[in-house]
Amino acid sequence: MKISLYILIAASIFLLGFSTARKTDASLIENKKMTQVGIIVDDIEKAAEAWSDFLGMDETPRISIAEGHESKPTVFRGNPSDAKARLAFFQLDNITIELIEPLEGSSTWREFLEEQGPGIHHIAFEVDNMDRSVQLFGEAGIPEVQNGGWGTGEYAYMDGSGSLELIIELLENY
Repeated sequence: MKISLYILIAASIFLLGFSTARKTDASLIENKKMTQVGIIVDDIEKAAEAWSDFLGMDETPRISIAEGHESKPTVFRGNPSDAKARLAFFQLDNITIELIEPLEGSSTWREFLEEQGPGIHHIAFEVDNMDRSVQLFGEAGIPEVQNGGWGTGEYAYMDGSGSLELIIELLENY
């Protein structure tokens, strides 16, 4: 648990430095609003209880199922996917902690768990124009790994593991 917290702090400090150290006016993230840290877990009930205890919460958050939506089905590495995951969200004053337990189907969540084990999977930013943001990330050498959505919103996971050491999630209408 301490390691995850240290990684979260280090990522936040790194991103603050990254946002102020850019040498051009162009930015991949326009509003600089980091909204979420996503953590892959192998047992969401156990992890949710541990985080609830750590945060001093009386109750653990409700666990929901994430799966493709008919309006914006899940695509993983360019192919349709029936990916599913169990999610728990901890809304803090300044950020949301998202716990993700991969279930079935090919996904960035399953891939991460199998290759690296539980840990910090992504940090998320809100964007106003998903298509343009994905394009800009791609042009910067940070390709899309997975995308999908729900009703009026959508997400895209961008593989920043080469240059940023983690995945960046873009959220529109979150």
